[in-house]
Amino acid sequence: MSKEKQTSSKMKRADANAMDAAQAEKKGADFRWHYGRITRLGTYAVFPDSPENRRTVSVIWEEGGLTCQHGEISDDQWEILKMSFGSTGMISVLSDRPDEEWMYDLRFLEAVR
Repeated sequence: MSKEKQTSSKMKRADANAMDAAQAEKKGADFRWHYGRITRLGTYAVFPDSPENRRTVSVIWEEGGLTCQHGEISDDQWEILKMSFGSTGMISVLSDRPDEEWMYDLRFLEAVR
């Protein structure tokens, strides 16, 4: 009976962005981190008597630009946005979308402390 050797992957880097780089490498070469500050967070009703509210968030991005996203924000994303807005207001997004499409990509969203 042979014993299989288990290997672990350990990371050791000296730069301050080591965790960001390692996560991006794990996700794929095209993924990059983007940072921004939430300036407005709220809900609106499509119809005045409708019980369904839509969510909206406005973000000023460190790389330049302002985005306003209306609707299509999941419950999990909404919780992260609310948590961030209630504390530092800062978020980070990991995205592989080209050009400025990453500004609307909330698949990998984090609140920044």
